Amino acid sequence: MATVTVKNIPDELYDRLKSVAEINRRSINSEIIMCIENAVISRPINLDEVIENTRQLRQLTAGHLISDEEFNQAKADGRL
Repeated sequence: MATVTVKNIPDELYDRLKSVAEINRRSINSEIIMCIENAVISRPINLDEVIENTRQLRQLTAGHLISDEEFNQAKADGRL
């Protein structure tokens, strides 16, 4: 197997990688390999699955209508 050295990783990015690796119970090296695989390997989209997931999400959220004003406020609050 090949070896790659990555230099000058920003501290914030390293901390996020470390956190995600812990959540996924992987080493940082394994997490980086997964990130690279996800970035370079294309996967076919199963349109029927996407549509079914969308329908299920709509059913879950059907009773939770919000106005444009509430939606925009929630977006603004999330950016603080």
